[in-house]
Amino acid sequence: MSQATPSAAHPYTRIAIVTGATSGIGEATARKFIAQGFAVVGNGRTAAKLARLEQELGPAFRGVVGDASDEEVLNQLFATAVDHFGQSADIVVANAGRGLGGSVKDADLAQFEDVLKINVMGALRLLQRAAQKMVVTQKTDFPKKAADIVIIGSVVGKNISPFSAVYGSTKFAIHSLAEGLRREIGPKGVRVTLVEPGFILTGFQDVAGYSEDMVNKLEENWGPMPHGDAIADAIHYVVTQPPHVHVSEIMVRPTRQDYP
Repeated sequence: MSQATPSAAHPYTRIAIVTGATSGIGEATARKFIAQGFAVVGNGRTAAKLARLEQELGPAFRGVVGDASDEEVLNQLFATAVDHFGQSADIVVANAGRGLGGSVKDADLAQFEDVLKINVMGALRLLQRAAQKMVVTQKTDFPKKAADIVIIGSVVGKNISPFSAVYGSTKFAIHSLAEGLRREIGPKGVRVTLVEPGFILTGFQDVAGYSEDMVNKLEENWGPMPHGDAIADAIHYVVTQPPHVHVSEIMVRPTRQDYP
């Protein structure tokens, strides 16, 4: 079986933690999961957005506001899964992050410390916390139940793009951590999956400093552009495989994107 059977005590098939859940890929993933009978603990920095999602998505969604690189926020995410849904999270999606446009020569390094903090240190803290908890539960649950850690990387974490090489360096780092974690805890029954989006049209471009002209040019060259729901569909596919089947890496691009 790829999912638990709902019961009166535990009406949800899976319990997921999703960081960066208030927009883009994270929000699309939360919506997809809930539509498929999962419960979601969603994290974001904006309390009003989380409150809106709680109201719209109902009791299957619970928000935890704060910076996903903060240890106390991470503690709250895992505690909320148990407190509000009665079970430990068996899916963790490490999605929170931000972009930074510019080459090695020209990137604004004043912003890089924040990018490094959320993209690498924050993700690493989340991966470590999830791994420590899931290894314990899978001692008795595997192969009856699945446990999934899904990490959002990027095509520029595998293929160097000179125009986003500074941002890409953080994704190279997280790709390395993902593979190291997979080798460490895969044999213990915990699946670790790296999802590498290509150019996906979300709010990411605004935060990364992409100009409207640049986005329009990319749309012209590569469009139609996928949106966050395309990545959410890929994530859902990964986590609904039988517990003994592991999709360890998946890349999703616009059909016409040739590089990177």
